Amino acid sequence: MSMIPPETALVFFAASALLALTPGPDNIFVLTLSALHGRKAGLLVTLGLCTGLIGHTVAVALGIAALFQASAIAFTILKIAGACYLLYLAWGAFRASALQIEAKPGVPPSGWQLYRRGIVMNLTNPKVSIFFLAFLPQFADPARGSLTLQLIMLGGIFMLAALFVFSGIAALAGALGSWLSRSSRAQITMNRVAGTLFVVLALKLAMTER
Repeated sequence: MSMIPPETALVFFAASALLALTPGPDNIFVLTLSALHGRKAGLLVTLGLCTGLIGHTVAVALGIAALFQASAIAFTILKIAGACYLLYLAWGAFRASALQIEAKPGVPPSGWQLYRRGIVMNLTNPKVSIFFLAFLPQFADPARGSLTLQLIMLGGIFMLAALFVFSGIAALAGALGSWLSRSSRAQITMNRVAGTLFVVLALKLAMTER
């Protein structure tokens, strides 16, 4: 039975929550819909986004487990690719400017439409799978047992972190939406923090041994 140490799970949860807080398409989408149509709308989209993460988690867990078991060369290629992608994300985060949040009122979508929109938005974003491919393996250890099970557990923790953060955004949409739309400095600071985290994770991944 695979077991992730509590301290590893806590660090992973904290990193996941910080990444979920970084201004991006998903949380800005939750924020905007919540500000326009209320907290319930934001929560339904959040549930959809988190449901979509299940597909990415399973796909990445199975793929990574196979690569880890294949050969040292496959592992090295995965490690280098993951580190390069994290550095690319860091570069983008450091260069990112504040996002413009545009609120256009309209007819509120139904609950099912909001939930489905969240699922489709997440599943059709290949960057999520690529990010999981680079992020999750750093917190797994073959010595603890099944890599597939560990990665699925980490994906579940990431979903909980995203659910926690996005639900908070939905609940505080009015105040937070107004603050983020006014405070470009806050957005830029969050992007810089995320960029630094990406660099640290890239270095950690590059030094990982099979």
